[in-house]
Amino acid sequence: MKYIVVCVAGLYACIALVSCKSRAEKTEMQKEDVIPVKLLPLKQETMQQIIYASGQFSTDEETNLSFKSGGIIGRVLVKEGDAVKKGQLLATLNLTEINAAVEQASLAYQKAQRDYERAGNLYRDSVATLEQMQNAKTAMEVAKQQYASAGFNQRYAEIRAPRNGYVLKKYLNDGQYASSGTPVIQVNGAGETNWILKAGVSDYQWAAIHTGDKATVSTDALPGKLLNAVVIRKPEGVDPVSGTFIIHLKLTEQQTASIASGLFGKAAIQPSHAVAAWAIPYDALLDGDASQGYVFVTNDNVTAQKVKVQVEKIESGKVIIASGLENAKSLIVSGSAYLDNGSAIKVIAQ
Repeated sequence: MKYIVVCVAGLYACIALVSCKSRAEKTEMQKEDVIPVKLLPLKQETMQQIIYASGQFSTDEETNLSFKSGGIIGRVLVKEGDAVKKGQLLATLNLTEINAAVEQASLAYQKAQRDYERAGNLYRDSVATLEQMQNAKTAMEVAKQQYASAGFNQRYAEIRAPRNGYVLKKYLNDGQYASSGTPVIQVNGAGETNWILKAGVSDYQWAAIHTGDKATVSTDALPGKLLNAVVIRKPEGVDPVSGTFIIHLKLTEQQTASIASGLFGKAAIQPSHAVAAWAIPYDALLDGDASQGYVFVTNDNVTAQKVKVQVEKIESGKVIIASGLENAKSLIVSGSAYLDNGSAIKVIAQ
């Protein structure tokens, strides 16, 4: 019996020894997995930054001109790039059919007038009834309105320039059929120097920009020249084509003769309101591109967390972060290459 007790006690001792050894090895392994890192305290700063954007020149007066009624195009009197004056004749329809309709309406109106006069005379002689005279008057008024409508269509069987500007596009040519409302010519109001730059910005930039903010604009068409501009329109929705917010900047310069619709331009916008952001070292950014990236942060100095950030811009070796670091206390600036999300870390002196 004593022998059995001794054996059992020895067995428990061996188990305890093995367990202690396993815990020691596990602790040693955990120590080996701890990554030494250096930290940078994070503090959001208020920055008066310049927002850079690019887009194309246009005007607010771009208009697609069409005929009121359909028909065969008689002549298109301008070509793309031509300068036009307000009221200038640009295109006409073949008027054969339209003139015939006007003549028919005119004859119908004249007949209705005669019928009404005859009905009035007969009514006064007690030959026609009051109802017959009233019906004749109604028919005359209907014919009169039809004649006016035909004359209106005749007047709008031609296209005239609504303002001074340039012909941007010619969609149809002589002899082609143009249905009612089909664009024939596109013109703008560039002759009045109302040029604007339509530039796409991100959601963060959109929030920082306000109507009335000043900007400078450059274009390869005017090398070495900066044009003053002002933000005149801030959209309330995303452009479905580009996926960005299209800001409209109006040029305040008078000498803009070298600008044409569709030219590429760059803008440097100066927001009137300061924005909050973080400036971090370039080396701390992982998998970064023009708009986003990843960094490692820690709140307890024991565990690393990988977070996604919105990159505003990169300048002078610093990365300006617009969002993503709101809930982080410290940024890991050294040792990031060896970290995974949730990795154990050990803070070392800077």
